[in-house]
Amino acid sequence: MKIAVYQAQTGIDPEANARDLVAAVEEGGAAGATMLFTPEMSGLLDRDRARATKHLHFESDDLVLAVVREAAGRAGIWVHLGSLALLDTDGDMLVNRGFVIDDTGEIRARYDKIHLFDVDLPTGESWRESAVYRPGTGAVVAQTPLGPLGLSICYDLRFADLYTSLSNHGATILAVPAAFTVPTGEAHWHVLLRARAIEAGVFVVAAAQVGHHEDGRVTYGHSLVVDPWGKVLLDMGADRPGVGFAEIDLGAVDEVRSRLPAIWHRRPIPRPEPFK
Repeated sequence: MKIAVYQAQTGIDPEANARDLVAAVEEGGAAGATMLFTPEMSGLLDRDRARATKHLHFESDDLVLAVVREAAGRAGIWVHLGSLALLDTDGDMLVNRGFVIDDTGEIRARYDKIHLFDVDLPTGESWRESAVYRPGTGAVVAQTPLGPLGLSICYDLRFADLYTSLSNHGATILAVPAAFTVPTGEAHWHVLLRARAIEAGVFVVAAAQVGHHEDGRVTYGHSLVVDPWGKVLLDMGADRPGVGFAEIDLGAVDEVRSRLPAIWHRRPIPRPEPFK
């Protein structure tokens, strides 16, 4: 089964970003892909909060979500819209929300990023997502033509318990849309994505932001598709945005799990005894 991955260089203008997303949806559909995956913050990437504020909307009013839904229905392709920055229900905070959209344009699932990126990097970069975003509270597995799809976003990648929960609840493919920084990407991106695939015997699809963005940040790129044995089927590199394709064999999950059934050997771990 063919999937499409959109590696983006999202900017500060949602209308321009929406046009790029529609083009990616159309390219994926024309190539016969069953589903297109897009990165975290596909609609707007702008760390200037004052400038970004005028483009922030409730889900029901978001331009990017609306045009992607229309494009998916027109092209007859499922879309995992990695995430959008949206006003939460009360409008006092934001949510970082991903969507699964079917081939008629209907929303089949939503997921709000649980783990928020609050770090100070050796490069001097400082990020405080919790100052702006409200974290999600639950894991989500969506039914898709690719099988049960476990949803996550970027920094979630570092928390193996989330992926254990997703695979325990039936996920055979995991989505990890991201906007990784270059230092963290160089150190950890490939190894963590391959680990998530290997430990559960699942496919991992990680659509990423890439390159120099209008707001001044630089992202790592290297959108990946990894098979259940940990083999990288697609690596889109760090040079430019675009749409890539991979063929995935859905039977590989059962085949790998029959060879190395670690997922079936999971056991509850009791609390450690205090040291004496």
